[in-house]
Amino acid sequence: MVRNGTPGEVAERPRAAVVRDALGVGVAVGLSGFAFGVTAAGAGISVLQACVLSLLVFTGASQFALVGALAAGGNPFTAAAGAFFLGTRNAFYGLRLSQLLAVPGAVRPLAAHWVIDETTAVALAQPDRRSARLGFTVTGLSLYVLWNLTTLLGALGAEALGDTAAWGLDAAGPAVFLALLAPMLKTATERAVAALALVLGLGLLPVLPAGLPVLVAALAAPAILWLKGRRS
Repeated sequence: MVRNGTPGEVAERPRAAVVRDALGVGVAVGLSGFAFGVTAAGAGISVLQACVLSLLVFTGASQFALVGALAAGGNPFTAAAGAFFLGTRNAFYGLRLSQLLAVPGAVRPLAAHWVIDETTAVALAQPDRRSARLGFTVTGLSLYVLWNLTTLLGALGAEALGDTAAWGLDAAGPAVFLALLAPMLKTATERAVAALALVLGLGLLPVLPAGLPVLVAALAAPAILWLKGRRS
């Protein structure tokens, strides 16, 4: 009986259920690499450059932000800065996951490369450390393989696929992440934080450079906790 690797409240989750859910997320989001490949090709990025971005960066939102800014005629340094700021949220995920997963030091660099929205959501949804490690690994592996494969196919077949907006593939990742997050919002405080973060993130999109609205939205949690503290 463990929870997050400590004596606790619930039993370990069956391995088959963890693998099934993790593969579902990995496959669903991994397929949206098609959209990135096509978008990158449309922005004038070569097939090799698109593939290197997916292999080394491997955070879809930052990759889309980069190629989107380049496609709009933005300065490469500004585009890279926006992508960097958007990717900094993964550092905060890493702080939480380092405690939950307790990955051995030798494999931490590899595990850190897979710290993204989807792997974090799957790992945090598990009731114990063993299930969290399995969910993180299966999600990361399946997503990494499929994302890179579909990036290559999308970049090569950009003309055949046509307009990515018509396919809606770029919405697959956020949709899956929201589906994983929604059941975890069980208290009024958690729902208030999510609502305020949504308002901040969407409201600031037309005003701030790419990546910054997400960072500002992170202030929703301390803001709501501060208000709750004052009321109590």
